[in-house]
Amino acid sequence: MLSADPTLPTGTPRPAPARTPLRDRIATGGAPARPALTGALYSFTAATTGLLVLAAIGAVIHEPVLIPPLAASAALVHSAPTLPLAQPRSVLAGHLIGAAVGYTALALAGSSPWAAAIAAGVTLALLMVARAPHSPACATILVIVLQTPEAGRFVPLLTGAATLLILAEYAASRLRPRAPRYPAYWW
Repeated sequence: MLSADPTLPTGTPRPAPARTPLRDRIATGGAPARPALTGALYSFTAATTGLLVLAAIGAVIHEPVLIPPLAASAALVHSAPTLPLAQPRSVLAGHLIGAAVGYTALALAGSSPWAAAIAAGVTLALLMVARAPHSPACATILVIVLQTPEAGRFVPLLTGAATLLILAEYAASRLRPRAPRYPAYWW
């Protein structure tokens, strides 16, 4: 391809962009490299420990603290702690925005798969606008719209559980040598 760059003489070919491992994988359609066994073991240990703590808290207070969206949040936080989806802003704000949309949809349209589907789309858009992308928050609305938990009990449990996941990864990232520091940013 000929260059439109004014610093190169007319007709001079533009240099090829530098090749990177990611660009090579995209070009060849290959999957990312396999993580070290220690990384997989770390993710297993951290996520399982956090989820077991949530299950134990739920058993003690006789409330289901361990809800499916939090398992997905744990997977993101412990397996990909540097991604924007895993940052505290996204985890906490994402679930709270999802809860607000879920309860609004429930109040306006009642409990139905149709209302849940629309609420999931609205939540995704709001998360993007809020710069707090967190896909598990879209599942939070499904729990709210389809199972209709009482807001006064559900929202504090959701907030506490999300905060616990964040703090668990914060602590775990400081215990593991050479681990990426979590969070990359707080808010």
